[in-house]
Amino acid sequence: MNTATFFAESTPAQAASQQPVQAQSLRGCVEQAVENYFKHLDGQDVSNVYEMVLAEVEAPMLEIVLKYTRHNQTRAAQVLGLNRGTLRKKLKQYGLL
Repeated sequence: MNTATFFAESTPAQAASQQPVQAQSLRGCVEQAVENYFKHLDGQDVSNVYEMVLAEVEAPMLEIVLKYTRHNQTRAAQVLGLNRGTLRKKLKQYGLL
């Protein structure tokens, strides 16, 4: 399975109608979300978009990986490709410790 692709769970309506579940890349989801963000600014000034997007993506990713590894920080760090100390720093940053 391509690591940048995920599959949405089918809704009851999709299951009943036998419609295929659409696959969307993580990249595509981020592109869509950022485009939507800019579309709805309504002329307001914006700054620090890079940090905002990273925080919006990083925190839930850390939570999901911790859940996947049953809160084993050493394993979570391996899954993420991070040093365990870096993982702990990020967990503290997002109030996940």
